[in-house]
Formats: sequence, C-alpha cells, structure tokens
Amino acid sequence: MFWWGPFVLVATFIVMEFMAWATHRFVMHGFMWYFHADHHVEEPGFFERNDVFFLIYAIPSWLCIMLGMMFGNYVPVWIGFGIAAYGFAYFLIHDVYIHRRFKWLRDIERPYFMAIRKAHKVHHKHQGKEHGECFGMLWVPMKYFREARRSYAAKNISK
Repeated sequence: MFWWGPFVLVATFIVMEFMAWATHRFVMHGFMWYFHADHHVEEPGFFERNDVFFLIYAIPSWLCIMLGMMFGNYVPVWIGFGIAAYGFAYFLIHDVYIHRRFKWLRDIERPYFMAIRKAHKVHHKHQGKEHGECFGMLWVPMKYFREARRSYAAKNISK
C-alpha cells in the first residue's frame, strides 16, 4: 500500500460530490429524465427506475478497482474505493436518511442534516425536469444551513 492512497480516496470522494451535482443537473434532469422522473413523484413499491444510477456509478468504481489490481497500478484502485465510499455515503444520506427507504437514521436532528433534508425537499418541490435547484447531496446552500441552525437553536433553547 502506498502512503498516499487514502489521500487519493478522499480527493475522489470530494470530486464525486461535484460529479454527482453535474450528473444530477445535466444527465438525470436531461436526457436520462425517463429513469429519474419516478423519483420526483410518489409511487407505490420499493424500487424506482432511478435506482439504475447506482449501477452507473458502481461500474466505474468496480472497473477502477479490478483493472488497477490486475495491472498493479494502485491509483485507479484508490479512485475506485473513493467512488465506492461516495456511493455508500449517498446510500446512507439519500436513501436511508432523506427518503426513509429503511428504518435507520431517522432521529438525527443536527443542523447540517436538517439542512440536507431541507435542500432535498426544495429540489423535490419541482416535479418536472425543468426549474430544479439544489442538485448536490452533501454540499448544502448556506441559506438552508443558517435556517437549520436557527431552528435547532430555537428548539434547544425551549427545552
């Protein structure tokens, strides 16, 4: 293992937030809207067509790890692990915490997490592919973070 590997993983994780924003804005709300549209409306069932995007991100992660290991080049391996780490964070934050697809992580009442939920609600108020906002997952606009901090402080003062 090279000492710089974890730095590549963290850098990849950070870059993935911007990649996810761009993909969400221009691909999911663009030419692949067919797969993403069901995510913006309540429909019965556990799975959505939108879940195909997990595969779209998992494939490059898997290829980086596999090909890097096959050819002894560890930079792609760490990049693949960074993509996978972001995918895991996305699953926990987006599917578990925000959309409550599982019954875990429901009682997190901290300003940052409250801001994430608010930004996502703002994103989902537009049910069409146009006029969207807040396309990222972890990078929250400051106005929602400030609002969440005020709400959190008011809630904790009254206790």
